[in-house]
Amino acid sequence: MYAALLEARCVPTEDTYALLLRAYCAAGSLHRAEGVISEMREHGIPPSATVYNAYLDGLLKARCAEKAVEVYQRMKRERCRTNTETYTLMINVYGKSKQPMSAMKVFKEMQSLGCKANICTYTALVNAFAREGLCEKAEEVFEEMQQAGHEPDVYAYNALMEAYSRAGFPQAAAEIFSLMQHMGCEPDRASYNILVDAYGRSGLHREAEAVFESLKRQGMAPTMKSHMLLLAAHARSGNVARCEEVMAQLHKSGLAPDTFALNAMLNAYGRAGRLDDMERLLAAMERRGTRDVGTYNVAVNAYGRAGYLERMEAAFASLEGRGLAADVVTWTSRMGAYSRKKEYRRCLEIFEEMVDAGCYPDAGTAKVLVAACSDERQVEQVTAIVRSMHKEAKTLFTI
Repeated sequence: MYAALLEARCVPTEDTYALLLRAYCAAGSLHRAEGVISEMREHGIPPSATVYNAYLDGLLKARCAEKAVEVYQRMKRERCRTNTETYTLMINVYGKSKQPMSAMKVFKEMQSLGCKANICTYTALVNAFAREGLCEKAEEVFEEMQQAGHEPDVYAYNALMEAYSRAGFPQAAAEIFSLMQHMGCEPDRASYNILVDAYGRSGLHREAEAVFESLKRQGMAPTMKSHMLLLAAHARSGNVARCEEVMAQLHKSGLAPDTFALNAMLNAYGRAGRLDDMERLLAAMERRGTRDVGTYNVAVNAYGRAGYLERMEAAFASLEGRGLAADVVTWTSRMGAYSRKKEYRRCLEIFEEMVDAGCYPDAGTAKVLVAACSDERQVEQVTAIVRSMHKEAKTLFTI
């Protein structure tokens, strides 16, 4: 279409270039997106904030966080005038990269330059803290938003609910849900899903079930995510029979289970020690191609807990052959299997493999390493390793 536009001697506008950038990012063709910027410069058109914002938005949706930061830095070097949308997009980039403090730095930078935040900016920042379960910080931003004269909408309330859910405070999430209704803001399907998840994460499967039923009474059809969250709630409580009922309901609703729902069912079998059922489902998922790294994380964890180290190692090794990269959960689950047997040296070997593979350990990894220790000397050694890793840790993307 763009070629036809040029052949018709039409002059591309900022909107034309913005659309091209979004399309190339969505297709994963980042080199072509860069080509659009180069073409603009060749024609003597410096990319404006409108064009760069479209690029940032495309990169955000394509989950290309490092590239988004690179483009943002370029904007500043070129003295391109950033605006509220630019900062909101970058807060989202850092938030989705699990770097809430970097998101806050962008917010502070925005304020120092006299650029006014809107409700979307505040909601993005609440979400950044919510993803890490930092409910106090999320609440502070929520209050600051209200003080700035912005009336919270359903998205802002949902973000605050998510913060309490991730922090393990389901009752606080329920209070925000009630407050939203009291303030005349109608909860949407996402609000109910967050509440189902909040109860599920805390092992309150009956409460999660009640919210799920309430969603249906409101005339809202449960989505794939709704079923998946309910499945996960019952999986945590070990109620495999109810998980199978939810899966049957899902099929009855005409919804084909996605990878997240299947992973939840897989986890239910694994937690209940029904490894034969887990393996049958895993084999079916592999045949259909409906598996991701989370699928193998469940298998590695289940085999490790059951003490089947050979099967666990086979599940771990199969990741590479399927074009998947182990994440921090995979590595930590693998270490956990040896940690339960107090095989300290083997845990350290896996830890070194993990770091060499470019995967950065988290708090869960440190706990597993400490659990593997048999004496004070080993505890001191692990403490020194964790501290050195913490000192060496750098913010993933500088601002």
